[in-house]
Amino acid sequence: MPRSTASAPACAPAPAARSSRPAAPRAARNSRPKSAVLARANRITQGSDYRRLTRAPRVGGRGLIVHGAIRDDALAPTRFGFIITKRVGVAVVRNTLRRRLKAITRELLTLVPSGLDFVIRVHPEAVALSYEELRRQTRRQLLEVVQRVAPNAIPEQCSCSDVSD
Repeated sequence: MPRSTASAPACAPAPAARSSRPAAPRAARNSRPKSAVLARANRITQGSDYRRLTRAPRVGGRGLIVHGAIRDDALAPTRFGFIITKRVGVAVVRNTLRRRLKAITRELLTLVPSGLDFVIRVHPEAVALSYEELRRQTRRQLLEVVQRVAPNAIPEQCSCSDVSD
């Protein structure tokens, strides 16, 4: 029978066990589908552009205000910017709305002529909107701003069913 001494335990230590289950293999960072992301060329990043656009013509609705203006270069890609203040909610809520709006504006790029800039200002009421309501309202307001800023840019036969709302 083994005796315990002060310098060593009486029993051999148990083999180390894994502390957690093995993780599932992860996808590579760059494997995100490109279609879900608004390209950098289509985003407003300069503060001076935001200041210029917040003074431009706008259309407001429940939770959103869309500002729009024509760029100096008519062949430049259409760009979008988002203003979502802390009044809207905590960071998780703000980032969720920003991601939704980026996806929505990515879809709407085909309906909007090039050479325009837009800023979408989000108010706290937008948190209560479902994705479809947010999409419908953003589309309607965006196309209304386009009609005000560049009335000849949208063809008369448009596939947009909610332009006349």
